[in-house]
Amino acid sequence: MDLQQMRYVVAVAETRNFTRAAEQCLVVQSALSHQIARLERELGARLFERTSRRVRLTAAGEAFLPAARQSLEAADRARAEVAAAAGVIRGRLAVGTIPTVTAVDLPGALKRFHVRHSEVGITLRSGASEELVEGVRQGRLDVAFLGLPPGPRPRGVHGRELGRGRLVAVLPPDHPLAGREKVGLERLADETFVDFPSGTAGRVQSDNAFAGAGVRREVAFEITSPGSMVQLIRLGLGIGMLPTGFVSEYPDLPFVEVRDAPTRVEHLVWSGARPSPAAAAFLAMLDAPGPEASAGGEGGAQS
Repeated sequence: MDLQQMRYVVAVAETRNFTRAAEQCLVVQSALSHQIARLERELGARLFERTSRRVRLTAAGEAFLPAARQSLEAADRARAEVAAAAGVIRGRLAVGTIPTVTAVDLPGALKRFHVRHSEVGITLRSGASEELVEGVRQGRLDVAFLGLPPGPRPRGVHGRELGRGRLVAVLPPDHPLAGREKVGLERLADETFVDFPSGTAGRVQSDNAFAGAGVRREVAFEITSPGSMVQLIRLGLGIGMLPTGFVSEYPDLPFVEVRDAPTRVEHLVWSGARPSPAAAAFLAMLDAPGPEASAGGEGGAQS
């Protein structure tokens, strides 16, 4: 078997369609189908079940796919390492980020990196901090930008703190608290809240602050994105706790500072293994320590 055959198998597995896989691989469908059939004969097993309506992996295909992906990643990494030795950064850079990152101008950083290393393909994925940490641990992401409650750093990854900030109470238009300079958490006890799902890092920040102040609150709406939170707040369904830097993007929504407000710590994390040339160049651009920096402490990311 060869790497091209593995690429074809991965493409079909991801698209579940031979025509789209061929387009993705820039070959005619007959050539792709011929190579996959040839590989199946060599392996002595069918990798795909084909019907007029769908294509799906067989049990043998499910077993083959992870190893094929690893082989392709290793080959890509080898090519990138050779290019880096010649002074050229190539390959791919997978970046994960929370939607509300404020400690770094991430779009600006990606633009600078692309200008410096135009031969690197960049993927940017948004998600919750605990999902991003796991993505870095498993190698799906090279680096990730997190927002966590104060406390132990994530385990199993290298990282550094980028900054700390307090959350503010974001209000619907014409809310009675709009225009107030500052309020205490107890003043928000009777409010209805829109917040992230219970147990996630974004939610734990606020839950810890209210519990520490002995204030009970009602979270009536649980959402998975700050954009959805903003929409519900704008409709008057509740108030929310968000970073000031993020809220400033929505000038139509008033907000008020809160005494003893929830604190959020932003982190940059990367794999404990040796970073790829592209990841190493990105970390160097951000002035992050090298891979020899110590990994996170005994505590894990809040999840």
